[in-house]
Amino acid sequence: MKRLILPIIAGLVLGGIVHLVGVLLMPYVAEQDAYSRLAAIGEINAVAEIDDPSVEGAVLPASDPAFLSAVCLYDLAEGPVKIQVPPTDDYTSISFYTRHGLPFYAINDRSAGRSLIELDLMTAKQRAAMPEDAEVTAADRLVVESPSVEGVVLIRALVRERDAREQVKARLDLARCNGAS
Repeated sequence: MKRLILPIIAGLVLGGIVHLVGVLLMPYVAEQDAYSRLAAIGEINAVAEIDDPSVEGAVLPASDPAFLSAVCLYDLAEGPVKIQVPPTDDYTSISFYTRHGLPFYAINDRSAGRSLIELDLMTAKQRAAMPEDAEVTAADRLVVESPSVEGVVLIRALVRERDAREQVKARLDLARCNGAS
């Protein structure tokens, strides 16, 4: 019996290590990840509306039908990207993810406290190269540093009542994601 304990423990430890490595590598080797599915519906550095989930499936699984969603796939290789989202009457959120799904920033209309949520998305290198302007303060300009050159900006707007769905959709259609000037 004592001879079996060491091989069993070694097998469990080795199995645990293989499992963890497999789970951690999956986002990097998966062919149909969220970024790939979203690339099929929109262009880089442009906002594209995500269709409501249907019987055939959804672009993003487990989507809440009470929210309308739009997405911007960004590429910061050519420079920073400016994101502009007009908030809706009920609730609007903007979430930032790397190419492989790692969330790194989120903001909603309540915390932005503005009539138009404006953000400048850039890499740390691009931010360091940004000229220091005494008149532009952090309160005037929200700058988000991306840990990766490519990623996803997910914009979601709550639709409290069915009658307001078209109105919320019209507001979401005004969202912009393009190269910063």
